[in-house]
Amino acid sequence: MMKKITSLAAVSAIAMGMASGAQAASATLDAVKEKGFVQCGVSTGLPGFSNPDEKGNWQGMDVDVCRAVAAATLGDASKVKYIPLTAKERFTALQSGEIDVLSRNTTWTQTRDTTLGLNFAGVNYYDGQGFMISKNLGVKSALELDGAAVCIQSGTTTELNLSDYFREHKMSFSPVVFDTSDQTVKGFEAGRCDVLTSDQSQLYALRIKLANPDSAMVLPEVISKEPLGPVVRQGDDLWFNIVKWSLNAMINAEELGLTSANIDKMKESSNPGVRRFVGMEGPKGSGMELSDDWAYQIVKQVGSYGEAFERNVGSGSPLQIDRGVNALWSKGGFLYAPPMR
Repeated sequence: MMKKITSLAAVSAIAMGMASGAQAASATLDAVKEKGFVQCGVSTGLPGFSNPDEKGNWQGMDVDVCRAVAAATLGDASKVKYIPLTAKERFTALQSGEIDVLSRNTTWTQTRDTTLGLNFAGVNYYDGQGFMISKNLGVKSALELDGAAVCIQSGTTTELNLSDYFREHKMSFSPVVFDTSDQTVKGFEAGRCDVLTSDQSQLYALRIKLANPDSAMVLPEVISKEPLGPVVRQGDDLWFNIVKWSLNAMINAEELGLTSANIDKMKESSNPGVRRFVGMEGPKGSGMELSDDWAYQIVKQVGSYGEAFERNVGSGSPLQIDRGVNALWSKGGFLYAPPMR
């Protein structure tokens, strides 16, 4: 009898510990609900990813992740306060609690994921580092850049990748370092360097900022893996799940054929996947302390991943970037989200 009572006590203690952990894990969500908005760290201005328009409204792939989190947690995608951060500032701002989530073209690496007290919540853009040059330079390959002066942004993985690439190919270079992406492109345009290196998505975004975009070209070489995605603090599993599944919902929505334009009609569908998505069946939102229609709100107010890609960096944008590896897995790309069931 005593053994059974002891076992029951142990189970009770474990349950209480789990409940206490769940309560502690909701700190960020509680803070977001109390202040009524999500504080989202973004870039200082990168077209297609996080950039204010002429009216000061933030737009881009990374911005849409912030908006998705706000739609899921607060039911309103507009309830976001955007905090522009340089590459050097971004992790400190997240660690200190200045922001709730970092969604700023940030590469997921082992060191960042294991030593900074942070968690990457997924990948919203698969990228790789490349090089942009002036066409007048007459260079066709990165292997012709021996001795070049290279404009680069400090506090980024591009610095390390650049050194690795040039050392591997027994070439030398002179770094010209800037704090922001805007400064790098101005330095490039002013002739302070022969080449500008960054993630290829950034190169296309920075190219359209040139007075004469046709004067520059992006070389074919891609020298690194740059999986970009949102980041949260470690130790808040509930918030981590919310950010992770907000992104997953956008990806799953595209796979299900759901868009901001058709989701109301699709709610009438008998498709089990759609019914689970909109909260009529399945896990709903209780596991994340969200309303049952949290995913519906994301698509209704922000759209699917496909919609976000096309308007921000794809055919509906000045960048005109091809989907490539950012296509769905079913269409030859890398994009794959766990099922919502």
